[in-house]
Amino acid sequence: MAAVYSGVHLKLKSAKTPWEDKLKLARFAWVSHQCFLPNKEQVLLDWVSHTLVSYYNKKLELEDEVVEKLWAYLDNVIHSRRLQNLLKSGKTITLSFSIVINERLSEACSQKNQQNVGSVLSCSSGILSTPSLSIIYTAKSELLVDLLSKLSELACQQLASDDAVGSQLFSILHLTFVQYLLIQRQQTNPNRVFGQLTSHLLQPCLLLRHLLTTRSWTQADDNHVRQYLSREIRNQVETLLQAGLFQPELFLSYKEELLPEQEPQEKKKGALKNLLLPVNTVQTKLGSGFCEPAIHGPVVASAVSLLYKLFLDSYCKAENHLVCFHMLTRLFDCLRLSGLQQGVGEDTLSPADWSTELLALEQLLNLVLNNDIYNIASDRIRHKEVQFGFYCKLAQMLLSHSQASIPAWFRCLKVLMSLNHLIIEPDLVDLVASAWVDAQVCELRAKKPQETLINTMFQTYSKLRQFPRLFEEVLTVICWPAVDELRLPVLSAGLTVKLRECLLELPPNQILDIVCLLVEKCQLLVPVVEGSADMALKLMTLSSVLHAFLFNMRSLDDVTPSPVVLRVQNLLAKMQQGIICPLIELLQVPRREEKKLDLWLRKVSDSALLLVYTWIEIDTLFGLSCCKYVSPTAETDGVTTASAAKPWDISTFIPGVEEQRWERVMKLASSFTSASKYCLELLALQKMKMILMQTEADVQALQQAAAFIIESGRASMSRGESEPWDGDISAINDLTYPTAHWHLVISNLTILLPYISLNNVQYIANMLLEALVLTRTQEAAADQEPSISIGNICLSLMYSPFLPEMKVLHCAFLTSLINQFARVLPSAAQDSVHLQLLHLSWKTLEKVAQCILLLSKDSSPVILKESQVESCLTLLEITSLLKLDNLLPSDCIRCFLLLLSLIANTRTGASCSKLLSLKFISTCFHLLRCLQAGKNANSVFRVLHASDVLEAIITSQLTASKSFTDSLTVHAWAEYIQEAQASLEHFLQMIVERRQSVRLNLEKFVSFLASCKPDAGAVKSKCWKTWNPAAEQLLLMSFTTLCHVLTLYLQQQPEKKLQSTDILNTQNHHLPVAFIPSVTTLLKADLSHAVRKGWQKNPEELCAFLEQSRVKLYRKFYSQILRDLLSAGAHLQFLQSALRFLAVFCSVPELYPGKENAVTVVFAIKKLLTGPAVTIQVIQNIQVELMEVVVQLLGNCSAEEFYAIMRLLLQGLEMRNTWQQKATEVLSAITLIKLLLSCPLSGDKEKAFWFASPQIITALALQTKEACQDQSLTSTIVVPILETTAALLRQGEGILLNPHHVALAFSILLKVPLDHLKIEDYSNVFLGVHEVLFSIVQCHPKVMLKAAPSFLNSFHRLVASVMVEGRQRGDKGNTDEFEVILKCAHLVERMYSHIAAKTEEFTLFSAFIVAQYVTELQKVTLHPAVKKHLTEGIYHILDLCIDQDIKFLNASLPAGVREVFKDLYNDYNHYHKAKKQGEKKFTA
Repeated sequence: MAAVYSGVHLKLKSAKTPWEDKLKLARFAWVSHQCFLPNKEQVLLDWVSHTLVSYYNKKLELEDEVVEKLWAYLDNVIHSRRLQNLLKSGKTITLSFSIVINERLSEACSQKNQQNVGSVLSCSSGILSTPSLSIIYTAKSELLVDLLSKLSELACQQLASDDAVGSQLFSILHLTFVQYLLIQRQQTNPNRVFGQLTSHLLQPCLLLRHLLTTRSWTQADDNHVRQYLSREIRNQVETLLQAGLFQPELFLSYKEELLPEQEPQEKKKGALKNLLLPVNTVQTKLGSGFCEPAIHGPVVASAVSLLYKLFLDSYCKAENHLVCFHMLTRLFDCLRLSGLQQGVGEDTLSPADWSTELLALEQLLNLVLNNDIYNIASDRIRHKEVQFGFYCKLAQMLLSHSQASIPAWFRCLKVLMSLNHLIIEPDLVDLVASAWVDAQVCELRAKKPQETLINTMFQTYSKLRQFPRLFEEVLTVICWPAVDELRLPVLSAGLTVKLRECLLELPPNQILDIVCLLVEKCQLLVPVVEGSADMALKLMTLSSVLHAFLFNMRSLDDVTPSPVVLRVQNLLAKMQQGIICPLIELLQVPRREEKKLDLWLRKVSDSALLLVYTWIEIDTLFGLSCCKYVSPTAETDGVTTASAAKPWDISTFIPGVEEQRWERVMKLASSFTSASKYCLELLALQKMKMILMQTEADVQALQQAAAFIIESGRASMSRGESEPWDGDISAINDLTYPTAHWHLVISNLTILLPYISLNNVQYIANMLLEALVLTRTQEAAADQEPSISIGNICLSLMYSPFLPEMKVLHCAFLTSLINQFARVLPSAAQDSVHLQLLHLSWKTLEKVAQCILLLSKDSSPVILKESQVESCLTLLEITSLLKLDNLLPSDCIRCFLLLLSLIANTRTGASCSKLLSLKFISTCFHLLRCLQAGKNANSVFRVLHASDVLEAIITSQLTASKSFTDSLTVHAWAEYIQEAQASLEHFLQMIVERRQSVRLNLEKFVSFLASCKPDAGAVKSKCWKTWNPAAEQLLLMSFTTLCHVLTLYLQQQPEKKLQSTDILNTQNHHLPVAFIPSVTTLLKADLSHAVRKGWQKNPEELCAFLEQSRVKLYRKFYSQILRDLLSAGAHLQFLQSALRFLAVFCSVPELYPGKENAVTVVFAIKKLLTGPAVTIQVIQNIQVELMEVVVQLLGNCSAEEFYAIMRLLLQGLEMRNTWQQKATEVLSAITLIKLLLSCPLSGDKEKAFWFASPQIITALALQTKEACQDQSLTSTIVVPILETTAALLRQGEGILLNPHHVALAFSILLKVPLDHLKIEDYSNVFLGVHEVLFSIVQCHPKVMLKAAPSFLNSFHRLVASVMVEGRQRGDKGNTDEFEVILKCAHLVERMYSHIAAKTEEFTLFSAFIVAQYVTELQKVTLHPAVKKHLTEGIYHILDLCIDQDIKFLNASLPAGVREVFKDLYNDYNHYHKAKKQGEKKFTA
């Protein structure tokens, strides 16, 4: 034995032994049981460790290949099962090469040598994941800190490169963070932890977090890193920084450094140790170049906001707000923005740098706002406005360096405004100019924050009642010298909405002050506007603002004070005399014909017409709504008579303007496709409204005005060039005018339509169709902004309920559609029927119908290319937007003939996609079915015989089916069959319900179907190559539908007999989906026939009532379905059809073949549910059909069969299924038990089930315990178990008498996870737990009282989880997720009320419930909506508390929790209890 030891040891130590032999010998010695060495494992580890240490200490020279093999050997040893077993047995193994690993990683970081890094990382992973080995790092934290630093640097290098990111490095980094965080929590010296962190970890961790956040992940990157590890490591970095930099013990150091003036106040006895300078240390680390210069700024920016957030999380209390503010200033100094206050660094910031810096500043300011750091009164009284001064300088810096293209710039200003409007007040003019009037904001991402900022200004100055002050500055900026042509509209559509909200809250006089300012500014510009484009543009801007104010202010009414009414009258008169009249005078001056009119004239025209329209609209409105109001036109001398004679004549509102001169103004305005032309249309519309208000309407004037509106925009619409419009009249230009014009026409169709000619109606219909076609083809290019477009206008009209009421337009639109179909189809088709469909006479329609039938019999269809099919599909989609069930009889016939022609007389070409062809035909059938559901559907039979229509459709589809033989497995084919069947069934129902020539039409159709064969010759010769399965499915579908309709028809007429032929025959292959409903229908018909003959009196003699061939067919079909179920997978259509057949078949036990019975079917269903393709979603989709089958099985089976079924289900709940990872077995058993609970049971079956129920609950509890260890089983196992348990408890009311059996449910609830779940899983688990608790409260209240601790603990888990999920977050979060949490909070509130109402004996535990609630409430800040529900719920429990309980809670709760309870109890007394007592007074 000694010889063996000395030989191996000497060979490993010997310098003469080649390294290859040493490595082979070391491997052999490790794995071989024949090599005996005392303490062999330690010897081998010491040898490889010593060798590597010597190599890296330059004491030994080795080739790179040998070093790599040594690392690989060490890696294999560390991860070997042998070493793990030795460590588990308690043997001590020591390692001594952690420094080597760190040095090796250090070399890799410096990129001197990247070899063996994988093996080194694997070694470190093995060491850290093994507690007995990881002590080499955990015993000396400096080594672990060094390792974490090196790993972070390596990760940063990998993230910064273009290479794909692997999982090895990040998994080890994650593991190292875990180990360090454990050690960090155990450290007792906070200064030491702070020093380690700032010296070695702060910079690499901040860089790592930044790179993880900003990396553009690709598919090549490891999925586990991208989705999980990156998020976890970022969270670990934040935890590490908070625990290391901002410990409670360090707050004194921060305070002493940040508030130096307070240093001499309190001195400790004895020598005072030198305090840290933590802020200065952090600033120094952030300022040093620890990364590439290109990313240093973004890294510091992201770090600053993170560090301030962590600082506030640790130290933010009311008494520390000044410290928090000074920390803000010091961190702000780290940003490059701080240099701009001294005029340094402006030129060095690129737009990307500005965006990064401003985003960091925004986050800092939001943290200040959300944590109430800035208290205006405290800052002014106690701290000499130190915070106010800082924020003012910040605002000045932002406004002096305008960045209107960056959204964060607006958001920063918005937060400063929210902190204190006085911060911005000195620079209000600059703010209005740079952020509003002169801001060139074109991108949507910047427009939204800009509107939010301006809305904040509106709200602030509205609440302060200083709105005129704000708009005084706005008008000042508008009148500044500037390039007005480049300015955007002052009030966009979104801002106009916000302005309206503010104006409704303001006193009338303040609004009129602003209107007065606007009128005065306009009056100043009117004399100098001629020839000056700059002044004209300013006038247009002021006019649009004046229009916005007058249109959005609160209207005058009978209760408006008289001084306000008089002031409005004076302002309108001033506006008329001082602005409108001079502008009209300027416009009516005759001018030479110029090639291009000047810009100033265009803008003056726009301003004048906009003000005229505004004035007339407002004047009319005030005259109608306020009896005190007197129009200025009524006061004008010489106009009263004309006005009374023609109150709708526009020229009468403008004194001194003759009709001829007004026409000259109209001619000039009409020459511009701008706001003035649009305002003329608005004036014409206003004229129509005023005429209609008269007792005798002038129809001719109405027709002229309507024609003017339509014709005004015809030329612009015909060009086909338009852009979306935001609704602002002043923003109308050549491209937005068509949109504005079309919006006006469509919005006022109810007024215009009765007075426009048929040609104009057809023009509107044509334009409507043209726009819809264009919208459908350009659907992908959706508008980025929520604005008005021609396509959206047309779609809104199509979806509105008013279009069907406009019969003339409806008819014209259908004519346009038919005309468009005729253009799309080939020229040969145009000469046929489609153009004739444009006529409405009955004779023409009858000729068209006969022509369609003749063409279908001639079998000469029109062949469509793929582009034509796509165009037809677009037109069919537009047709579907019409209310087809509400057409006039003639329109109904035209639409029917159009669809019939497309189905019967068109075919898709060979080059056309099969899926597209099927979609085309399916759409035609779908629309045909919708048309048949209309009230005038029977009008079709005035021009066509029903049997001829059926024959034409089936003939055409049998012919077309030849091209679809290779597409029978695609979803589009099944959809086509469904649509064709639904359409055929509707048509047959129409024939039956019409009760005219029913027999004749159906006999013709039956004889036609009997003569149709897929390929008779092929069947006879057994030559399956020419067999057409598509045609066979069509025939089966037709026969099935006919049988179904006939069955319903004959059931209403018992004297009739159903004569049918055995046309069905099963084959050895899978059953086609279309086959199953037909056999189900026949079986129902046979059973119905047997019932009428008295079969139920002698059920065992079924064959006497059914033909033997039929029974044989049904049994063969049943056997085939059971076989196909096992391989059906997730084929929903097959599963639903097959289960429907089984439900009918199993209702007659005598039909079972041989020795088969209900157990056979249950076994087959159980096998189906265990299939890998059958998911929870699939089970939910077939649940109704499964329920029908189970009801029939259990209702018709014997007691012995039921016992066998129960044994089968209990076997599925055995634990061995879970241990063998057969989750689907468990799920199938749970699903069947849940279905069984919904079935009515009686007698021995009921007794047997409830006898086994304790065993079922116990099995469910054990399954839950195992499933909760794997989060992937939450939705598949845990949720169904909860649903089944709840159903079991509900059904067991009065049956489950043993409280212990019910209490078993608590063992399920206490194990179910409620944290770290996806929101869908959380919702389902929460609802499941709540349903179980609710079932216990409602059905087993005595058990709840006996097991109160378990019940309260289960319910408390729900409350705590809702509080965690419903806490306030910095981001707004997902709306859908919040709705789920709100629903859960509502359920908690209901449960509280049930506990309080159902169980008076529960008063004993009320104080305990309240204590649990406030303890959890103290940990989080709840969202107000969530808090409302929870508070209302706990109030019901407080109703149960007596005074002794309240005293007990005040005495026993900890200090922080006690404060929360006091607030809760005060609110309870103030709101809930007072309300309750008030209600009692009025309760009888």
